[in-house]
Amino acid sequence: MSTLLPALAAAAPTAAAWSLHTMWMRRKLAAARRDPLTGLATRETFETDARRLLAYGPRAVLVVDLDGFKVLNDSHGHAAGDTALSAIGRRLADWSADNAGQVARLGGDEFAAVAPVYSPADLAWELEQLHQRLCEPVAYEGRPLALGASIGAAWSARPPGDLPWPLRRADEAMYAAKQNGGGYHIADDTTEPHPTVNGRRAGRPGAHGGDDR
Repeated sequence: MSTLLPALAAAAPTAAAWSLHTMWMRRKLAAARRDPLTGLATRETFETDARRLLAYGPRAVLVVDLDGFKVLNDSHGHAAGDTALSAIGRRLADWSADNAGQVARLGGDEFAAVAPVYSPADLAWELEQLHQRLCEPVAYEGRPLALGASIGAAWSARPPGDLPWPLRRADEAMYAAKQNGGGYHIADDTTEPHPTVNGRRAGRPGAHGGDDR
């Protein structure tokens, strides 16, 4: 007993330091899974979580791109752009939570989501509601900032857990919505996706309307 107590006392600081180190590592790993500006999941985290959701059955896969973000950013500055992105992130997070889904910031002003929407009629209604929510003005320094959004959606009808195919379809549908002036577009599952370069439609830029901040 006489030697045990000093040994325990000597080991206590080491155990405390290890506990703090473990806590720090956990926080660091958790932070790496989140976009620092919006608090949404990163692309890598989203891909893991989305595949897990898709494994349970068909889901709606969404790609969202902001309309007019570059103009807003250039006109009002990066701080205004960051405020807008943070506000859009919160709106998407609220929508995702309401629908038991997952949402992420892919980069710049582009976002993605997966949600268990159960029918084409339900999906159209959800997209309409989401589009209205995203297009509400963002308050910045006492004045409203106007933004639009283009939303593309696709059904995950391929084998469970297959994310790239519906994500490509949703990306193409978003591009179609943007070509039509915004709003939303649901991919036609009867046609094959266009050829892609690095996961993007051939000839299409890799980013849309904003710097990758």
